[in-house]
Amino acid sequence: MSISQEDHGVVACVLLLFHDLPMSCESPIDTARRRARGAASNRAGRFDLARSEAHDGWSDPEPPPIRTEVRDEAVRSAITYNRSPDLPFDRSVNPYRGCEHGCVYCFARPSHAYLGLSPGLDFETRLLARPGLPEILARELGAKRYKVAPIAIGTNTDPYQPLERDRGITRAVLEVLAAFNHPVAIVTKGTLIERDLDILAPMAARGLARVGVSVTTLDAGLSRRMEPRAPAPARRLESIRRLTSAGVPVRLMTSPVVPGLTDHEIEALLEEGRAAGADAASWIMLRLPREVSPLWQEWLAEHEPGRADKVMARLREMHGGRDYDPRWGHRMRGEGEYAAMIGQRFKAAARRAGLDGAVPALRCDLFAVPPRPGDQLSLF
Repeated sequence: MSISQEDHGVVACVLLLFHDLPMSCESPIDTARRRARGAASNRAGRFDLARSEAHDGWSDPEPPPIRTEVRDEAVRSAITYNRSPDLPFDRSVNPYRGCEHGCVYCFARPSHAYLGLSPGLDFETRLLARPGLPEILARELGAKRYKVAPIAIGTNTDPYQPLERDRGITRAVLEVLAAFNHPVAIVTKGTLIERDLDILAPMAARGLARVGVSVTTLDAGLSRRMEPRAPAPARRLESIRRLTSAGVPVRLMTSPVVPGLTDHEIEALLEEGRAAGADAASWIMLRLPREVSPLWQEWLAEHEPGRADKVMARLREMHGGRDYDPRWGHRMRGEGEYAAMIGQRFKAAARRAGLDGAVPALRCDLFAVPPRPGDQLSLF
């Protein structure tokens, strides 16, 4: 991953904003301090020059719990473009950096390292909000050179994480997209998306909106440990029901599939998704890029020590002996007998559940720049 021009400008600002917080720490942090957090440590990112270690003689005998801190980022551009052959979209918008859901396996954690912050606890406790995003987005969509194609929201961090309840940036982005009749695809675990049905339902009726809801497991206890601040699985399924009842098409995303931990649930997940009203389904194998692998292995050692060796053995089997292989066309699914077996099981289960059909493409032909104050109106 390369650092964008926007990220270069953000790094210095973030370091100043959070200068009063402790440096990254490689040692596991006391469980009482990180209650309801996913990562066990605040491992330094690959760009960090300074690191710290806890010392019994210097540490506070009763350190306070780790709180979430939110700072605003000055937005220079709204749309991020990609050329990945693994992705079905070429552009995205992300209202927030970092995610309080705290999913320990999140592939986006390494992006915090580009900001001089840890992909560990910093990723879920030191968040950046982008309040100027909707205005910049409207300007970019209104540019004469802009060519319409579906915009994805939630590709890096969840647009409906708890922070959205107070900040409302995702809702403001949707209002801009609705005004332009611009197609949008949203990925989320957050049930707060139901708040925005008044925008999404009319957009869906015009063929402009789809939603993907991620349900990793049906086991509420496992979900609480892996995804500590995300809604419970049953609540996410209820969110699918409410979205589809309002006419918003939903894809069930059984992602990530964790070998030796959640892979036995594939068939049950698809059946529950179908019963909730989903019209499509997809899957991605657990990915452990860069700093995610040690964070994940810390989590296994603490929460699933009896399965840790099996989980990592399966992952390495699919990635040529490594924890992760980032090659295009390989990183999402892995390769080998086990990966092929998971793919076959998913395909068969999706067919039985009626979730394997093609879904209509989002419409781009309705896109139009809304009139601005002072614009000359058409006579027809």
